[in-house]
Parts: sequence; C-alpha cells; structure tokens
Amino acid sequence: MIEFNKVSKNFGATRALDQFSLVIREGLVYGLIGPNGAGKTTAMSILATLQLPDAGTVTVDGLDVVREAGEVRGRIGYMPDFFGVYDDLRAAEYLEFFAAAYQIPAGQRPQLAAGLLELVDLPDKAGVYVDSLSRGMKQRLALARCLVHDPKVLILDEPASGLDPRARAEMKEIIRYLKQMDKTVLISSHILPELAEICDEVAIMDKGKLVACGTVAEITAVSRGARQIRIEVLDRADELAAYLATRPGVSDSHADGPSVQFIFSGEQAEQAELLQAIITAGWPVVEFGEVKRNLEEAFMAVTGEEVAIDDGN
Repeated sequence: MIEFNKVSKNFGATRALDQFSLVIREGLVYGLIGPNGAGKTTAMSILATLQLPDAGTVTVDGLDVVREAGEVRGRIGYMPDFFGVYDDLRAAEYLEFFAAAYQIPAGQRPQLAAGLLELVDLPDKAGVYVDSLSRGMKQRLALARCLVHDPKVLILDEPASGLDPRARAEMKEIIRYLKQMDKTVLISSHILPELAEICDEVAIMDKGKLVACGTVAEITAVSRGARQIRIEVLDRADELAAYLATRPGVSDSHADGPSVQFIFSGEQAEQAELLQAIITAGWPVVEFGEVKRNLEEAFMAVTGEEVAIDDGN
C-alpha cells in the first residue's frame, strides 16, 4: 500500500532522508520511530504530497506521489503534529467545511459529520466551538477531519503527543477501530510502549536512514546482540555475582535481591556451559533465562540514543 524506494531529501547542507526505503502492506498499523531529526516528519510530508523528494520514488496504492499527487490525495488522510483546527467554527461545521473541500454533496455533509463525531466519541460536541474543546478532543476532531473522504491510508504524525493518559487510551482505541475498517495507518510517535501495543510492525529511523523494521519481536531480537541474563538463586546471590564477574563473556554482573543479572556475549552452547558451571559450583538455581528487551530498549540499542518519551504532561 505504501512504498518508499531509495528516497533522499536535502534541506541545504542537511540530509533529512538518505536512500530511505520501506514497504508497508495494506491493512497494517505501522509505527515509525526515531530520534529528533531522524527524518520521520520529512518522510510523512513527502508521502502526504506536501514536499518533493530530491531522489527516489514514493507510491501509495500504486500511485506516484509526485506524478499522480491529485489522485494520491484522494486516498490519504494526513494528520500533522499540530491541530490544524479553526477556533471560530463549531465541531460539526469544521467537519462539514472539509467535506465541502472534498466536494462531498451538501446534502450528505451533516450526516457525515455526525457519523465522524460518533466515531471519535464526540457526538455531544457537534455544536460546541472548537476553541472550547480540550486538547484531547481537538486531537480526535483533527483525526475525524482526516476521515471525511474515507481514505485508504491514514498518516498520523505524533497523534498522541501531549495528551494525558486517558486521552491517549481513547486515541489508541480509535486507531484499533480504524484497523478493523481495513485502513492502513502510519503513525510516528515517541511513546514507544504504546506503539508496541497497537502497531503490527514498526520501523526505526536514524539520520534519514532505515535502521530496522519488522514486528516488535523481530526488532528486539535483531537488536539484542549480547544477551541480558537473569538468574534467581535461593541464597548467596552476592557471591554468585562476584563469581560471574570472573567468567569469560560476562560483564555488568550485579545482584538484585535473590537474583543476579548480567550481560553475556557467548553463544547458546556457551550459555548452557555457564549454567552447568554455576550448578556444579553449588548454587541452588531457581530460574535462569534471558531478559527480553522492550521496544524502547531495542530503539536505544540500534540507534545509540535515547528517545524523548512523552509522559503526557
């Protein structure tokens, strides 16, 4: 449904996208993550036909975003990282205004606006001026605007940024419902745990390049490299931590209550040998296993940077 093919974009001496390639299948909720300046917004702007690539091609549903921009705009709904709402309009008027812009017949606009307000859980706000709505309500209204022409693809740039936990939860539920409607949804976000919850697949960008892509499980596996191991013992955890520090392939060994965690750079066979050595040395092992990385840890591993996590405040 969406394909970036070796796309590059420069702003003066700054290269925002560098041979960026990515394929997104139809019907997926796809997350795009990366540190500030990674190129996420530039990629979305090109996809939304708002900027031209310097090199490479981008297609939506088989249509080229440069040569067939008009047709592409009929297939996409773009929600930038700012509200884009008009304060002197009521919520229903706001949606009817954009329905007119998409040449939807006048007789259909009131019913369409009412249905979209119902979809984003704002049915009681139809006659309320936009400037009196909360931030979360404005975000949902902006999302409803993207759906006026029933697009196949939604491009959502930081849709939950600055929202409180309840508003973020409401936004997640709406996105899940859009997936059930067979929409293809591309989301950029810094709220990595929530991306992991709602996205079928994610892509990590850094310095304008694609660093990793796939399901969260696939990315965390690829980024894992050295394994983080946790051992729980009945007693003498401090002694075990000291013992492990002398073993080859072990680093950052430390006790935490009855457990010991460490980084191990060996292969699986060497990991099995290490466990056998610990048991032979007399430690009563209760649990031994690899600590799974989450999406935030995978992001840090593949980019070498921390992402700015939005706490909703």
